[in-house]
Amino acid sequence: MFEEEDDFLDDDFEELENLLTRYEQIRRGEGGMMVEEEFERVVEYFFQNSDEEQALLACDIARTYYPFSSSILLLRAEILTQAQKFGQALKLLDELDQLDQHNLDAVLLRSDILLSQLKFAQASVLLESEIEFFNGRDRIELLQELADVYDECEDFEAVFETLKKILSLDRRNEEALQKICFWADFNNRQEESIELHRQLTDEDPFNALAWFNLGSAYQGLKLFEQAIDAYEFCVAIDDTFEFAYRNMADAYMRLKWYDKALEALQKHLEIAKPEDVIFEAMGYCWEKQKDFRKARHYYRQASQLSPQDDGIFFKIGETYAREKQWEKAVKSYSVALHLNKENATYCMAIGNCLMELDVTNEALVCYLNAVRLKPGNKSTWVALIRGLFIAGYLSDALTQISIARDHCGPKPDFEYYAAAVLIEMGNTKEAMITLEHALKEAPNRVKVFTELNPEYLRRSAVAELISRYKKK
Repeated sequence: MFEEEDDFLDDDFEELENLLTRYEQIRRGEGGMMVEEEFERVVEYFFQNSDEEQALLACDIARTYYPFSSSILLLRAEILTQAQKFGQALKLLDELDQLDQHNLDAVLLRSDILLSQLKFAQASVLLESEIEFFNGRDRIELLQELADVYDECEDFEAVFETLKKILSLDRRNEEALQKICFWADFNNRQEESIELHRQLTDEDPFNALAWFNLGSAYQGLKLFEQAIDAYEFCVAIDDTFEFAYRNMADAYMRLKWYDKALEALQKHLEIAKPEDVIFEAMGYCWEKQKDFRKARHYYRQASQLSPQDDGIFFKIGETYAREKQWEKAVKSYSVALHLNKENATYCMAIGNCLMELDVTNEALVCYLNAVRLKPGNKSTWVALIRGLFIAGYLSDALTQISIARDHCGPKPDFEYYAAAVLIEMGNTKEAMITLEHALKEAPNRVKVFTELNPEYLRRSAVAELISRYKKK
C-alpha cells in the first residue's frame, strides 16, 4: 500500500514539475498553452510557497489568456488580502462582481477584508444582504460567517439568533450545535435553548449533540435531574461522548449523589485521556462519603498529572486533618504552601495542626504569617488571637484584638475573644461589659466565647447574661 502511495506522490510531483516547466516557457514568451485550471495550480504553488511576487505575476499572465476568469481574479484578490493590500483586493472583488455576481468565495473574502479593517458593521450588512441569494450549504456557510462577525462586534444576542437560523436549516450542523450551547449560557437564554433542543430531539431523537445541549441548558437552570436524563439519552446514542459524562458527574455531585457521580467519572476515565480535574472530582466524591483513604488516592492521581497545583495538596492535607493525622496533614499543607507561598489559608491550616500537636510557638508564627498575608481578613486575626489565648499570651492577645479592629472593624468575634481574655486576666467587670456588648451585636455568635472555655457557663453572672440575650 505504501509503495502505491509513493508512486502516486512521485507522479504528482512529476506532473507539477512538467507544469512549472511549461509555465516558464510561456513566461519567457517561448510559446505553449495552458488551460485555466493549470494556471490556477501554478498560482497556488507559488502562493503556498510564500512567493507572492511570482504568484501575482502568474495571475497577470493567466489573465492575458483568460481575461474573464473569476477564479483567477479571486486568487489574485486572495494573495493581495494575505499581503494586507486590502484596497487593491477590494478593487478586484468589485471587478469580479461584474463578471460573477454573488460568488460565495468572493463574498466571504470581502467579509474577511472588512473584518481585518475592523469594519464590523459593513461586514454584517454585506452578509445580511447576500444571504437571500444563496441556498443549502452556501447559505449555511454565510450564516456561520455572519455569526463570527456578530461575535467580533460583540452583538452576542445576534450570534445566538444566527445559530438558531443555521439549525433551522440543518439540525445536525455540528459547528452550530457546539457553539449555541455556549452562547445560550452566556446570554442566559437557557429556557429558549431548552425549547429549541427539545424540538430538535423530538424531530431527530438520535441527535446526541442536541441531547447534550438540552442537558447543559437544564443544568444552567439548576434543574439537575432533568439535565441527567438528557445526558443519559446522549450517552445512550454515543457512549464515547466524554463531556456528557463530565457534566453528568457534576450534576450528580450537585445533588450529592456521589455514588452515581463516581460511576460517571469512572466511565469518563475509560473513554478519555486521564485528566487531573477528573481525578480531583473523584477524590472530592470519596471525601464527601468520608472515605478519606480513597479520596487521597485520587487526589494523588490528580497531583501526578498536575504537580504544581497547590490546591490538590491542600485537599490531601484536609483529609488527614479530618482523621486527626496532624503530622501527615502538616506535610501536605506544607507542600501546598511551598507551591503558593502567599496563601494565608495554608498558613492557618499548618498553624491549626501545630496547635493540635502542642507546638505552640511555631503555630503562632504561622498565624502571624497568615495575618501578614491577609491583614483585612477576619479569619486570620481570629486564628492568631485564639492561638495566643490558648498559649496563655493574654496581654499579646488583647494587643492583637485592638490591631485587628483597626484592620477589620469592630467585629463581634473580636469582642467575644476580648471578654474571654479579660476574664482570664481577672478583669471581670470589664469582661462582662465587653461580653454584653458582643451579645447585643451578635447573640448567635456566643459559641465563639463558650467554646474557648465551657467553664465560663458555670459562672452565674455569665450564664444569666447569655440566657437573657438568648431569650431576646
